[in-house]
Amino acid sequence: MGLPMARNLVEAGHTVVGFNRSPEKIEKFVSSGGLGAGSIQEAVDGAEAVVTMLPDSPDVLAVYSDDQGVLQNAGPSTLLIDMSTIRPDVTVELHEQATAAGLRFLDAPVSGGEQGAIDGSLSVMCGGSQEAFDTALPLLQAMGRTIVRVGGPGSGQTVKAANQLLVAGTIQLVAEAMVFLDAHEVDLGRALEVLNGGLAGNTILTRKAESMMAGDFAPGFRVDLHHKDLGIYREAARDQGVFSPLGAAVTELMAALRRTGGSDLDHSALLRQVDALSGRSRWSGRSRWSGRSRWSGRSRSSGR
Repeated sequence: MGLPMARNLVEAGHTVVGFNRSPEKIEKFVSSGGLGAGSIQEAVDGAEAVVTMLPDSPDVLAVYSDDQGVLQNAGPSTLLIDMSTIRPDVTVELHEQATAAGLRFLDAPVSGGEQGAIDGSLSVMCGGSQEAFDTALPLLQAMGRTIVRVGGPGSGQTVKAANQLLVAGTIQLVAEAMVFLDAHEVDLGRALEVLNGGLAGNTILTRKAESMMAGDFAPGFRVDLHHKDLGIYREAARDQGVFSPLGAAVTELMAALRRTGGSDLDHSALLRQVDALSGRSRWSGRSRWSGRSRWSGRSRSSGR
């Protein structure tokens, strides 16, 4: 996600210095017209704004709060924009640390997947002060199309958690509908076309139905990351006493897919799981569930 987003900032005319723990990714960015840095300190030196895109809460905390991190090395009044998907409470903590250091902070997680990052069409949900949002807007417009301030510190991450619930739940329902339709031997492509033209229409059908029908689960957004995001949602829901039975169910379904070898597949691979659990093999294949066998080995149900 971070590389195409940084490229779009360069294409918009900004001077961008990029740092990544993987040197080959820095090289790719430099070949696209960006500048490379050998450390966080070098990357943030003299920057008007610092934008981060990282996998999880511990990564963000380390990049910002460590002795060699952003908070220790950014200049006065630097605008900090974290576009990762992390826990809302961690984001609030970072807002407080940044304010204490005389810096401005905006949590600005995104939705739209890798293709949205490439196209510069991401949806960006922002939490923080109006002043920080207004300052960040020209940068965010180079990376996204729908950009909204949804509240104060941590609000962006809260909305992103809800987004990940809705995406996972919709994929699961689309997967169940596809297996149901296929079992009844209707024309699957035409059925999904007409469904997407009515009240059941949704972005998952628009963007992912074709690849799902083809059994193409190359990762645009990995199961492993969506599993992490649903964990964030469930924890935040529990903290506020929110009743979420479907959220709990889809969290367990994503966890099951991850534990049975799907962690590096696209989250649309929930279709494979529905297919396999339905005793079918159009998308799952016979070997899909041949992993761990502590209780499910050949002798488990052999009897005498």
